[in-house]
Amino acid sequence: MIRVTKPKGFANIQLEDVPTPAPDPDQVLARTDVTLISRGSELFARYIKDDAVSPSIMGYSLAGVVETVGRDARAYTPGDRVMIVAPHASHAIGTPHPTDGRMAALPDGVSQEEATFVPLVTSAIAWADSSDAQADDTVVILGQGLVGSLMLQVMRSRGVGRVIAVDALDMRCEMAREFGADVVINARDTDPVAAVREATGGEGAALVIDCVGGHAGVQSFEQAQDMVRPRGTLQLIALYQQAPLALHSGKIMNRRLVAGILTDEPRSHTVARALSLMASGDVHVAPMITHRLPHTDAKAAFDLLWDRPGDALGVLLEWGAAEDGAP
Repeated sequence: MIRVTKPKGFANIQLEDVPTPAPDPDQVLARTDVTLISRGSELFARYIKDDAVSPSIMGYSLAGVVETVGRDARAYTPGDRVMIVAPHASHAIGTPHPTDGRMAALPDGVSQEEATFVPLVTSAIAWADSSDAQADDTVVILGQGLVGSLMLQVMRSRGVGRVIAVDALDMRCEMAREFGADVVINARDTDPVAAVREATGGEGAALVIDCVGGHAGVQSFEQAQDMVRPRGTLQLIALYQQAPLALHSGKIMNRRLVAGILTDEPRSHTVARALSLMASGDVHVAPMITHRLPHTDAKAAFDLLWDRPGDALGVLLEWGAAEDGAP
């Protein structure tokens, strides 16, 4: 099979041909149709590293069709469309499990391209559950990349009082408007802290969700602390800031800090909720797809996300033409 690798060297994205794995009795082998590059983790925790990165963590959002079924994986048959948490490759091994959510059959209302977003939508639901957002809350979402855009839609589906979206890129601000943000703040032109304060009557927001991450995440975390009201919640989702985050005791006093996912719901149950929201149209991921490139252009796809963040959001790698031995 063909897979994406990242040997030693900054931005050194390559393809290699390796033997196609055979499924164990409780597993299935799927042929990949499409994979999604997750900008946050795959750029800031893989692409920019000088050291080599294991191919096993190069990607986690894959959609394909079952080819081979192990004798004990009776819930699946060849031809089934599936989502598998697996790296960018022409084939993937899926292990059906009742709770871990790393593999799921796809309903008719979710396309192969859309299915690549399932892991991120699933996490967005779990993050939203962990935030304990209430119906009358004003929620600020810092960053409108893939995660921030999904958080906006999930919060909208929960019926929170008001959603304020913040980003510094025009395309992402426009998308936030399309996804139903009540207020959109372009941080390139406006002081986002002052704008949030003004939008909340000087009080601050009940919930501030920091989805920025990367190098800009250090500043966004500082700003988030100035946006949350007393007895409000600051939720940190973003990672890979490449530096420690300053937590100011005076600013966080009488406020809650939530980091990541704190719920106990089995991941498979949350996956089912994600698929339901996507199939019903409550969460739209198709508008987030900005580029589709053949897998042979994997290097160009990663470079695109790094070099042109204002133009690229959801970047897909298409694997339909991949043939073993011919990367």
